[in-house]
Amino acid sequence: MKALVTGGGGFLGLYIVEQLLDAGWQVRVLCRGDYPRLRELGVEVQHADLRDRAAVIAACCGIDAVFHAAAVPGIHGPWELFHGINTLGTEHILAGCREHRVSKLIYTSSPSVVFDGEDHLDADESLPYPTRWLSYYPHSKALAEQAVLRASDETLATCALRPHLIWGPRDTQLIPRLIARARAGRLRLVGDGRNLISMAYVENVAAAHLQAAAHLAPGSAVAGQAYFINEPQPVPCGDWINTLLSLTGLPPVRKHISAAAAYRIGAVLEGVFTLLRLKSEPPMTRFLARQLSRSHTYRIEKAQRAFGYMPLVSVNEGLKRLQADLTRITEMIRAVPGSGLQSRSD
Repeated sequence: MKALVTGGGGFLGLYIVEQLLDAGWQVRVLCRGDYPRLRELGVEVQHADLRDRAAVIAACCGIDAVFHAAAVPGIHGPWELFHGINTLGTEHILAGCREHRVSKLIYTSSPSVVFDGEDHLDADESLPYPTRWLSYYPHSKALAEQAVLRASDETLATCALRPHLIWGPRDTQLIPRLIARARAGRLRLVGDGRNLISMAYVENVAAAHLQAAAHLAPGSAVAGQAYFINEPQPVPCGDWINTLLSLTGLPPVRKHISAAAAYRIGAVLEGVFTLLRLKSEPPMTRFLARQLSRSHTYRIEKAQRAFGYMPLVSVNEGLKRLQADLTRITEMIRAVPGSGLQSRSD
């Protein structure tokens, strides 16, 4: 079997590549950057932007299954960027699967595609897509997910996995920014920190992709479905942040800002950054304020029934593996003075 992994040099994508190789797959990666680890693994690499329809379609030639993990994340930016890469790029992947008779497509989605700004407690996949969006990222991902699920038929089997708040070694986004902001004394809890959140350890998320692929086939129960992927037990947001900080010897965060105040500040900052056409992300947005202050916990029974999903690495073991990676994180923070936390929306 030969797999195409889009974004295979990224945080999650690289773990998918490694696990596919361990399982005996041949792997081709479609990405934009140059990644030394991919060269070490000896996988085939093709460089292209997901907005390049012809290049994306060509990358699907000779492929049995596509793992579409590439996306542009973020809490602020132009619609053209998010829609072009996340939505149109996914449509290009679908076109490539059709043209080259790929039989399986496993799409990496996000719980943010159903986030409506309210608390989600013990929610399942019956949650509807919202009618109002506070960020272009979840909107563009939701459009892509819907296209993927609609495409499932007798020749192409598709499914979407929704991992929530992916964490673990080699993270270049969430944990480094969290630690950087704490070290600079600029970290605040939005709300009281008792809101519950589901987390997803990165190696477990990668394994879920392979498990889904093993059960995915045209006409199967997995085809055309979306699945939440995370640890079974949620944790209070404040406790989780302080656990991560403790791994680096940093004190727990004590400062708070109300959810309402954070939302108002986010609205103002969005306006300022848009007016001034600043390319960086605001330190707070309306979407981020709601994400950080609301509870969002998700059930995984559907994935357990459909393809036997169960986290292989416990939270405690994951924290041990993460702590071994903290030297790299600290060095990365020192290399980027003034960097801060901007939480990923998935």
